[in-house]
Amino acid sequence: MTQLGPIAAVTIATPELQSTIDAWRLYLGYELTDHDRVTPAMAAQFGRPGLAGQRYALMLPGGEGQTWVRFVESRADPDYRPFRHMGWNAAELMVQDTDQAAARVADSPFRVIGAPADLSISDKIRAMQAIGPANEGVYLTSFKEKVAAFDVPEAKHFIDRVFIVVLGGPSCEAISTFYSRHFGVPPAAAVPSVITVLSAAHGLPPDTRHPLAALALKGQCYIEADTMPPGTLERTAAPDELPSGIAMVTFIVDRLPDDPALSWIAAPRTLPQAPYHGRRTAVCIGPAGEWIELVERE
Repeated sequence: MTQLGPIAAVTIATPELQSTIDAWRLYLGYELTDHDRVTPAMAAQFGRPGLAGQRYALMLPGGEGQTWVRFVESRADPDYRPFRHMGWNAAELMVQDTDQAAARVADSPFRVIGAPADLSISDKIRAMQAIGPANEGVYLTSFKEKVAAFDVPEAKHFIDRVFIVVLGGPSCEAISTFYSRHFGVPPAAAVPSVITVLSAAHGLPPDTRHPLAALALKGQCYIEADTMPPGTLERTAAPDELPSGIAMVTFIVDRLPDDPALSWIAAPRTLPQAPYHGRRTAVCIGPAGEWIELVERE
């Protein structure tokens, strides 16, 4: 059975590449590690041949690590609103101090939508939420002390790597079942949780509890599966454009699954660029319409 994790990259569609790079560098401390243009092979991998020639950039916290944020030039969907659509809603970054991180992004291109607060599931975890310059959801989370239920990385940099990706779907149970069946992720029980940014996006009382499941991956990573409220919209993308906001998440796997039940965008291929490094890769579609990019471990 395929073993999913760690997270290798979070791909964000941006209509203005340089300003997005600048924002992540100046306010989050991420450094540019690579930039180029999308090759025809990469565009075919995404099922978007018209993306060939568009610029992209890869960034890492302090320029270090193996969990990239990748920005790709793509026209935005004018109807896209964060947390109003199915699919990848946010990238959660481990930070050393959430309150100081909030001060750092004040008066920046990152629009704070959730002030620092302890989580409803544990007062040892503190988080804030923001919308980035490319309409991407970003959580900045710190652990006051170790929490036995969660195996998470320590923040080497003040604002460190993505360790959780937040996925909204029709039900967190359906998401858990899909990732367990196809990728060997241990099933996770749903826990009613306060998610203020999700409630706000849907006009619900701030103390509304939404079913949430934390799916544990290899490499101290998680998928947070959220049950989206009624009226949530499907995530769409124009031909030759990526889905808006967080377009796709890349995971390392032991091997690409030979699974006819998976919906592949294109046949697997080998790509030389980061985060592939000459390994086989392919993109499939998940239960919430999310793009899942897989890269073989060796």
